[in-house]
Amino acid sequence: MVNFLFKRIDNSPLIVFRIAFGLLIFLESVGAIFTGWVSRNLMQPKFTFSFIGFEWLQPLPGNWMYVFYAVMGIFGLLVMIGYKYRLSIIAFSLMWAATYLMQKSSYNNHYYLLILLNAIMVFQPANRYFSVDAKLNPSIKDMSMPQWCSWVFILQMFIVYTYASIAKLYPDWLNTSVMETILRGKSDYALVGDLLQQKWLHYVLSYGGILFDGLIIPLLLFKPTRKWAFLVSLFFHLFNSFVFQIGIFPYLSIAFSVFFFEPKTIRNIFLKNKPFYSENEVVVPSYKTPFMVVLILYFIIQIGLPLRHHFFKDDVLWTEEGHRLSWRMMLRSKSGYTTYRVVDKKTNVEIPINLNDYLTMSQQRTASTKPDVIWQFAQYLKKDFTKKGMDVKVFVDSRIKVNSGKMQRLTDPQVDLANVDWHPLKHSDWLLPSVQDEQPRRQ
Repeated sequence: MVNFLFKRIDNSPLIVFRIAFGLLIFLESVGAIFTGWVSRNLMQPKFTFSFIGFEWLQPLPGNWMYVFYAVMGIFGLLVMIGYKYRLSIIAFSLMWAATYLMQKSSYNNHYYLLILLNAIMVFQPANRYFSVDAKLNPSIKDMSMPQWCSWVFILQMFIVYTYASIAKLYPDWLNTSVMETILRGKSDYALVGDLLQQKWLHYVLSYGGILFDGLIIPLLLFKPTRKWAFLVSLFFHLFNSFVFQIGIFPYLSIAFSVFFFEPKTIRNIFLKNKPFYSENEVVVPSYKTPFMVVLILYFIIQIGLPLRHHFFKDDVLWTEEGHRLSWRMMLRSKSGYTTYRVVDKKTNVEIPINLNDYLTMSQQRTASTKPDVIWQFAQYLKKDFTKKGMDVKVFVDSRIKVNSGKMQRLTDPQVDLANVDWHPLKHSDWLLPSVQDEQPRRQ
């Protein structure tokens, strides 16, 4: 294992990936400004629903979040050209993680993936060739890298795709109702809008998604199928980018392909003037033991996190306990309505709550269907009324439906959520089971 990980190979794939990665994180940063994402999610709300435990992370006041994202974009460009690479990727990583943790109204698994990729890139020797750093300091110039530099990306993406494939193996995905619901909102697309409503295409996309996610990494690793798998991957990701508009993720996935092809092939296509490294020597560093420990622990966590929902009571699709950080991507749609009742403990008088006074429309949708956000808003209301000198209870009646199922009550309306603690590793008893969950236990 040690010899395999520390075998030296040509570093052309990593150099090309650094350039693509830097460009994509630059585009993600400036794109968030010009598409209005920063304004909608970080500037218009009075407050944001941060990850529990990170409530102290809130957007900067005024127009400073535009500056924040512009600076992130600059760091992305510096990563791309390889200038002050280590400082630039660390700075971008911290800033991206902060924006991820400070808001959940626009949660996306791809944002979490980018945190992991940033962390991996921090430790990559990605500036050793075709970079400003190597130009200014020729002593760092290198034509090779340890083999682990490629395999850490391959294994990470294998985990992502495998769990994404397994998660799709449930009735609503298999009967295409999820895909039908997702594509219903795409009917106005020019040229393909009507096509996207065809039942046969829903089956192709649903089962094709399962097969693609489950097989693409093995097929890219297997040399006889590599080119065909790459062409399928190219079509798949470009289709997803056009239809589902999921940011830079499709292009990142295409960029990962450089790690599956022979380094010589990547060098011949993108870096023709670069000397090719072919010695294949093994250089084991003095830090190999702590490195191996950290690497093993990291992937144990990555394999374990997506399994944690099995240790919670009820279905993760209903309670969402264990849903995040688990590669459960585009699996379901949720809709419903929620009412919040605030009651003064002293007078027992109910105070009407108009969500428009507190939340944007996007936040209202989140605070109507996401249990952790429901709890957070109940806590927010309690603090808000405490500032006014009132001691209150907060009762929440949330009724939702998952996919094309029937509307059901999600929360116990008799529980005062303002005085309930949140336990991230324990089932919340104020979440009611769905009717589907109850039926098996009655038989």
